[in-house]
Amino acid sequence: MSEYFSLSDCDVIGFDLDHTLCRYHLKETSRLIYESFARYLVEHKGYDKDLLNLTPAIWDFCFKGLVVDLEDGNIVKLAEDGTVLRATHGTNDLSTEEIIKHYGPQREWKHFNSLNTSFTRSAKYYFYDNYFDLPGALLCGKVVDMLHKRGNEVNSDFWKDMVAAIDHNYNTSAFKGIQFILNIHR
Repeated sequence: MSEYFSLSDCDVIGFDLDHTLCRYHLKETSRLIYESFARYLVEHKGYDKDLLNLTPAIWDFCFKGLVVDLEDGNIVKLAEDGTVLRATHGTNDLSTEEIIKHYGPQREWKHFNSLNTSFTRSAKYYFYDNYFDLPGALLCGKVVDMLHKRGNEVNSDFWKDMVAAIDHNYNTSAFKGIQFILNIHR
């Protein structure tokens, strides 16, 4: 390999969502993102330190395409037509009977049409569609668990704190003055 790398030598260039050319180590990246979000909630919002304790098995909870229903604390995985494939309340799996109780015999999620047409965020739900905020789905689940443990009602109020954690974590002013170096390995 030559000492210098030139993009003109490439036939195809791919950019990630944040316009970087790199390979992420998702396991480690997810853990760091989760810890950053959770630490903010613990240190700045007074949440239980238990949010910082994770077991390796809990990471199976996270995968792209989860939707947090902010009105009731359920986290759902939807089919292409809006049918609820699986759901949890907090981090606890809902049985088929519980899913039918929440979403009816057709298992229809009531906000699907607005999600399907715009993929925007809402005061009623949050769609986890990328790896940079996906650890937040796990944290939402753990926050709902914590609220139940405290005997508190689950409603969308916890979401304000989650947004503050996300904003804190990805505040662009935190990156000012940092010089990025591209290190390419073949």
